[in-house]
Amino acid sequence: MTDAPPPAVVFDHVSKSFGPKQVLTDVSLTVRAGEALCILGRSGTGKSVTLKLIISLLKPDTGKIRIDDDEVTQLNGAELSRIRRKMGLLFQDAALFDSLTLYENLALPLERLTHKTPAEIDFVVDRVLSQVGLAGDKSKMPSELSGGMRKRAGLARALVLEPRILLADEPSSGLDRITASEIDELLLGQKTEHSTTLIVVTHDVHGARRVADRVAVLDQGKLVAHGTVAEVEGSESDVARNLISG
Repeated sequence: MTDAPPPAVVFDHVSKSFGPKQVLTDVSLTVRAGEALCILGRSGTGKSVTLKLIISLLKPDTGKIRIDDDEVTQLNGAELSRIRRKMGLLFQDAALFDSLTLYENLALPLERLTHKTPAEIDFVVDRVLSQVGLAGDKSKMPSELSGGMRKRAGLARALVLEPRILLADEPSSGLDRITASEIDELLLGQKTEHSTTLIVVTHDVHGARRVADRVAVLDQGKLVAHGTVAEVEGSESDVARNLISG
């Protein structure tokens, strides 16, 4: 019998403020390896800050954050880069380089962060673009892509280094329901086929119900509910019940 893997992400009494504004207050949260957690909450409740804390773009004021077995709040330099290599981030606006083709956007992190040959880079880029349905679009510039295609391209770039943890900030923002459902399916496929841990910040309750193993609800910087959709529906928090019911 083998030991269970450590949790992918642990927040241990994490608080974060910007000047007088308290954004997160004493948040404790565990994300199991290979599960999908969707973080819900009204605007300004600390959802995107939570993602930035996970990837160490921000540091907490108090509390600890663990990625696998590593406590990351005190790490810098090479050690922090090693932890970040485990993670991919799908930005809300896809965050593509406008002056590079789609192929070049995906090849860039492989060229800078791996020792792959040009042929190996070609293979990885083609594989990931096929995975997100953009195999025939690698020579296009970002300005030539529709909103849904840009989101797929951003997902492809987040996946190109084969992250164990995928963070997604509003993956369905600005998309019609059909395209948003396609993005949901891509996220679910990544989790199912590659055992990738998903942490998704979203306002899309329909998508959260499809994607999430568990849901966390933030309100005014506090974790007011955490569990399966059914558990959150039965929460004592009016905010959580109203959010999950859409």
